Amino acid sequence: MVSTYVSYLAVARNLSASLSSVASQATVARDSAYYKENIDKVTTVDEFMSDYKLYSYAMKAYGLEDMTYAKAFMKKVLESDLSDSSSFANSLSDGRYAEFAAAFKFSGETKTAQSDAQRDNLLDAYEGSFDAEAENIEDETEYFEENIASVTSVDELLSSSRLKNYVLTAFGLSTDYTSTSFLKDALTSDLDDADSFVNQLDDDVYLSLVKAFNFNEDGSVDGEVMSEDQLSLVTSGYAVAASTIASTETGEAYDTYFAAQIGNISSVDQLMSDDKLVSYLRTAYGLSDDDPDNYISAALKNADVAEAIGLSELHEAFNFDEEGALADGDTAQTSEQTTATTAAFDENYQALIANTDTEDAVDNYTTRIAGVTSIDDFLVSNADDDDDDNDDLPELWEMALRAYGLDSTEVSKSEVRKILESDPSDAKSYVNSLDDDRLVAFRKAFNFDSEGDVSVPLQAMSESVVDDYAAYYKQNKIRYLEGEELTDATDAADEEITYFRDQMATITSASEFLADDRLVAFALEAKRLDPEEVTSDELDKMFASDLDDEDSYVNKLDDNRFAELVGAFNFDQDGNISADPTGTVQQRGDVLETVDAYVRLTLEDDQGDSNTGVRLALYFERKAPEISSAYDILGDSALFEFFTTSFNLSSYVSNMDVDKQAEMIENFIDIEDLSDPDKVDDLIKRFTAMYDMANGTGTTSTALSILTGSASISADTLLAVAQLKSG
Repeated sequence: MVSTYVSYLAVARNLSASLSSVASQATVARDSAYYKENIDKVTTVDEFMSDYKLYSYAMKAYGLEDMTYAKAFMKKVLESDLSDSSSFANSLSDGRYAEFAAAFKFSGETKTAQSDAQRDNLLDAYEGSFDAEAENIEDETEYFEENIASVTSVDELLSSSRLKNYVLTAFGLSTDYTSTSFLKDALTSDLDDADSFVNQLDDDVYLSLVKAFNFNEDGSVDGEVMSEDQLSLVTSGYAVAASTIASTETGEAYDTYFAAQIGNISSVDQLMSDDKLVSYLRTAYGLSDDDPDNYISAALKNADVAEAIGLSELHEAFNFDEEGALADGDTAQTSEQTTATTAAFDENYQALIANTDTEDAVDNYTTRIAGVTSIDDFLVSNADDDDDDNDDLPELWEMALRAYGLDSTEVSKSEVRKILESDPSDAKSYVNSLDDDRLVAFRKAFNFDSEGDVSVPLQAMSESVVDDYAAYYKQNKIRYLEGEELTDATDAADEEITYFRDQMATITSASEFLADDRLVAFALEAKRLDPEEVTSDELDKMFASDLDDEDSYVNKLDDNRFAELVGAFNFDQDGNISADPTGTVQQRGDVLETVDAYVRLTLEDDQGDSNTGVRLALYFERKAPEISSAYDILGDSALFEFFTTSFNLSSYVSNMDVDKQAEMIENFIDIEDLSDPDKVDDLIKRFTAMYDMANGTGTTSTALSILTGSASISADTLLAVAQLKSG
């Protein structure tokens, strides 16, 4: 008769072929196909358990076939919160129940407007935008000052888009729609000729623009293209126009611009045509953005109106008559009036600077976004929410736009809604039709569906799978350790887990993941795969494989764990993030693990039909690397049978105190040896020999009989052995 060990080797030494043979069996193939095709349709525990083919398949896969009848019990297992150590599944001594529950996500992934990573990235970009803005203003101004002096003609100025756009921005003109030829006609106009191009425009903005340069009618320059005063006017105008937040530098630019321009003002209409001057007066005299411009113009013209609307100080600071004009010899302001207006502006602007600290805005965003369940919630104004202290802070949607280099002058509130409702993965969606990468990035920062409700964040690896891999990684890193070694290993594992969580929330493609050796090593080690034994080229081919194609590279590998690894990611065939592979109650990788486990259990059961010893040997070989302590063996009846058979122990062992049993196991087996395949094989050799001797199968040598003893060890002897310390 063939020995149990030989029968075991016949299967184990070509395990991949053995598994393939089982998987191709008609019944197994049919049941596996049914599981793959239908598990994604299940959304609740009740739906799952009511489909007996699905439910019984999964139960067998996780070694719980004998408990298939206990539906009430298993429902409690599946509904357990595995993050709670006292939950039902976690309270059971048999770890297979928690493992089974972990394979399914009936509570679903968490739906949220933004994941922590999305929120933090947005807020980091928001805060960074202010420094970036200041640096950009400084850079553009430095470039303008360094290059304008060398300009000798209007064509030279206008041929440089950077110089031209700087000038247009300084005067509040569109950089997109202002015609170069139109601008040239204006800049070469004769200001003293009433019929010249610029004078015919009857536009004070263009008049101010022309006055800022010294171009002749032919576009040439006699001497300097700009005086120091002209240059100061333009650079201060640019700083004011390009700034979106109050700062000391912007306040100084405002003062410079006001001082340079106010002497040129000859009427209320001319003053009101300059947005920067109007903004200056609003700040100086305490007008809000809700107060219309005609408050200012009316107050400047009429003392009674000014008194009625509380703007008498504004009226007294200027010298306009009721027609909005100046009497002969008068200026818009005397030097004393200008000094008073500047002082009023500086005092009020300091308050604006104090309110520009982004900390309050960020805190408000963080608080409010946590409660957002729809686009409607996201677009609710601070003034309309339940918090009375945030009314003056930036709106959520405006902060989000700014983070991606946009503002409400470019994207309206209604457009924001349409963008957030569109699908960024659909090339024909609204957001992609706008052909602006900033808007696509803005859309991807949120998790709203087409109905405007929050959905699950789409990540390279779903959060629940990240949780699973973190747990696997930590278990593998701290297994067998105690004391200081355990503490150090736990700290190191926690550091890697934090890195993995943070980075996986930012990965957008398979190539990005594979380029990070630290992430790759983490994922491989979580699956108990050695990163040193896998090359980059092999990984590239694995992640380029089609998991649905049995002949693809990863599916042809002997180790199914590689396919399970690839299946754990939400990448499409091109290596980009896609919602298609994510699944419902089981992620794609979990489905593969379940199918692989079912085939393996079927193989072991089939072998057990011929020889129970082979089944136990195969089971032990599979479970050995996962055993962390003697209690894992005590909690698993099959492992315990393997142990007692291997060492010819009496059935009375189970009557001993559990701690004594654990001590006994540790005296017979060094638990750390179970991570060494050679040591595991030695134990299997011993088990199969003892199994054959006990069951009269195979052949047993006389020497082995003398060495191990043919009789069971007594309970008294076992107790004594358990009390001995291993050497």
